[in-house]
Amino acid sequence: MSDEQSVALSELLDEREIHRALSRFARIADAKLFDDLGEVFADDVTFDYGAGENQQGIAQLRQLLRGHLERCGGTQHLIGSIIVDVDGDRAVSQAYVQARHQRAGDFVGPVFDTNGEYTDRWEKRTAGWRIVRRDACWSVVTGDATILAVEDVPR
Repeated sequence: MSDEQSVALSELLDEREIHRALSRFARIADAKLFDDLGEVFADDVTFDYGAGENQQGIAQLRQLLRGHLERCGGTQHLIGSIIVDVDGDRAVSQAYVQARHQRAGDFVGPVFDTNGEYTDRWEKRTAGWRIVRRDACWSVVTGDATILAVEDVPR
């Protein structure tokens, strides 16, 4: 295998690991396994989940996600149309996200849907690829936001 082929294979494997990590995030969120967020995010992650303000640290991310998702019933986060650009030990991914949220204990009632995009900056660390920066941009928000007990829904 030539050096060029070796680099191309390495980049493909890196992209695959990032794709899998994005899928893992969706499953962590839906199963409400917030203690497992360290499998996807760096401890020092910086993020803006659409509110227009930066927050710092995995503990803050856990608090944000718990605050929204533990209040509702079932959820399903679908992540797709993923583009990953790898540059050595850094990468950027863009992925569409559709998240459906159901009211706790109400299987026939209203739902709350958010559709948008995650733009993530990744670093390859000792434990593998981790998101060091996430920006969420919500393009469509429909339904009953009180399912998440959110008064001001980011748009």
